[in-house]
Amino acid sequence: MLLELKHIYKDYIQEDLVVPALKDVNLTVDEGEYLAVMGPSGSGKTTLMNIIGCLDRPTQGDYILEGESIISYSENQLSDLRLNTLGFVFQSFNLLPKQTALDNVALPLSYAGIPVKTRREIAYTTLERVGLADRVNFRPPQLSGGQQQRVAIARALVNNPKIILADEPTGALDSKSGQQVMELFQSLNDEGVTVIMITHDANIAGYARRVVRILDGELKEGL
Repeated sequence: MLLELKHIYKDYIQEDLVVPALKDVNLTVDEGEYLAVMGPSGSGKTTLMNIIGCLDRPTQGDYILEGESIISYSENQLSDLRLNTLGFVFQSFNLLPKQTALDNVALPLSYAGIPVKTRREIAYTTLERVGLADRVNFRPPQLSGGQQQRVAIARALVNNPKIILADEPTGALDSKSGQQVMELFQSLNDEGVTVIMITHDANIAGYARRVVRILDGELKEGL
């Protein structure tokens, strides 16, 4: 088992009111799984992704990653997990517009202290892996939406994370580009990459091998 969430609750305080976002969420993900978490806007799916991605802490419950509880990890320890164990792909790409595709992909390696020559070689190989070897010196404004998302996927892959977390990865794309991005996720999963995808779209969820549904902060198996 790669990760396990046990009895996770997440509450937010709004003007002295307690607003529950997650309620008694239990989830296990095995290495090599392709999981879709599906739910409408406001269902709690992004909150769940933020907790899995160590971007937020639960109010209550336990999170076990690679056999170890990380619930009491320090911010520095969580930062290390985000750098080395987790890769993120967002709907809006989050690329640096003035940097080339190569430099965008190499950025996490610079945080990891990898020498410049080595990180550029790794970044090039990773862009090649997502079919963009001919676009390494292009900046995001010179790329299509689908190409920008593939750069973002390459950036998420560059540190060889255990898990790729994708939040509505086709939300800003046309249908053809979206299909190409989903086919890329499929091929990465075929290579053994664990993928957890957040989506409101049943068609996108259909690419996954397993689907869980979230509604009003509660998680259930299946569509």
